[in-house]
Amino acid sequence: MRQAVELVAGWMRGQGLAGCAVEIVQDGGRTPLILAEIAAHGGGTADTVLMYGHLDKQPPMTGWREGLGPWDPVLDEAGRLYGRGGADDGYAAFAAIAAVKALQALGRAHARIVLLVECSEESGSPDLPHYLAAHAARIGTPSLVVCLDSGCGNYEQLWSTTSLRGMVSAKLRVEVLSEGVHSGLAGGIVPSPFQVVRLLLERLEDAATGDILPAALRVEIPPARVEQAREAAAELGAAIAGDYPFLDGVRPLTGDPLEQLLNTTWRAALAVTGQQGIPDVERAGNVLLPGVILSMALRIPPTLNPAEASAALRKLLETDPPHGARVSVSAGGMPGWDAPALAPWLHEATEEASQAVFGKPARYMGVGGSIPFMHMIGQQFPQAQFLITGVLGPHSNAHGPNEFLHVPYAKRLTAALARILAAHRER
Repeated sequence: MRQAVELVAGWMRGQGLAGCAVEIVQDGGRTPLILAEIAAHGGGTADTVLMYGHLDKQPPMTGWREGLGPWDPVLDEAGRLYGRGGADDGYAAFAAIAAVKALQALGRAHARIVLLVECSEESGSPDLPHYLAAHAARIGTPSLVVCLDSGCGNYEQLWSTTSLRGMVSAKLRVEVLSEGVHSGLAGGIVPSPFQVVRLLLERLEDAATGDILPAALRVEIPPARVEQAREAAAELGAAIAGDYPFLDGVRPLTGDPLEQLLNTTWRAALAVTGQQGIPDVERAGNVLLPGVILSMALRIPPTLNPAEASAALRKLLETDPPHGARVSVSAGGMPGWDAPALAPWLHEATEEASQAVFGKPARYMGVGGSIPFMHMIGQQFPQAQFLITGVLGPHSNAHGPNEFLHVPYAKRLTAALARILAAHRER
């Protein structure tokens, strides 16, 4: 991590930006932070733009195709740069600085810019609140926040993220016996822990549709977000489900593109991500197991309070457990985020940038993942405007094997960002 930070900070210092100061900050045992301040260019202004990215990465994962790997970059003939963390989120600092450098080279004005590049985002940004508080005076009060850590529906136009789902991380523990017993002697008398888990999950999820059942885990979707999703669905169509590596014959939960977008952005969804207590197949015996623990990721709607969602989940699963099994749930949540309405100048600038750089209109949609920074900043600067965008498009596979940065799109996104920064200064 330190090598990555020093590499990026050194590159930033070497770009010759007027009025640019780059500092690496590391307080105590916290992860490092790159803090860059760029003075206003082309005319005095007290306004500030806050830009954000991160350098930390997910683990390498397995399943990389032959010739590819997490640590050795490979650039193919289509301009896809393979390697861990290039798309999530190693490009952000380079794109931000390159956009400002383009403006200065063209003699265009821009406001004061503060760039934060953190190193704990993939762990929920635990160190970011400290740095935001410690450097509040240097950050100032931004009128525009730009986050380069999101996605795009395709590589053909500018996409802005309007919302992010929150998440409840939970561990479900089910115990029925003090020790394992012979399955032939116990089967039919002792409820297996897996049977109890099935019954509990039926309280939470419709197994046929994937719908999350409790009303406490649903919200009314704002009409404006439904309309934006409708426009995005019309643009993307079958490509929405086509982005996933389905095996032959496997179908998505719904074939309606609009419902697919709403399901992954404004509705709760469950993923069981790990287990403890079930032996590997090679080591399994004919034993009715005493208990099992499941790790679960419950994505929740952007405006749902994660503490309330965690409490609702615990109550749902722990109350009146099937067959009197011992059931306990530990859960904690991360908030989502819903963007404020776009100011006319930003809506116009985004549209003009997309048309000028891509030749197509801009599009807006929510994203199913979380960016902890957005909730923190949204609370701290409620009057700011937000441009949340990024390069995570079709098949880019953030957090998984064969992750790639689509370099041609990253270049065009950088050009569009420069135009929006210029429009912000001239508004």
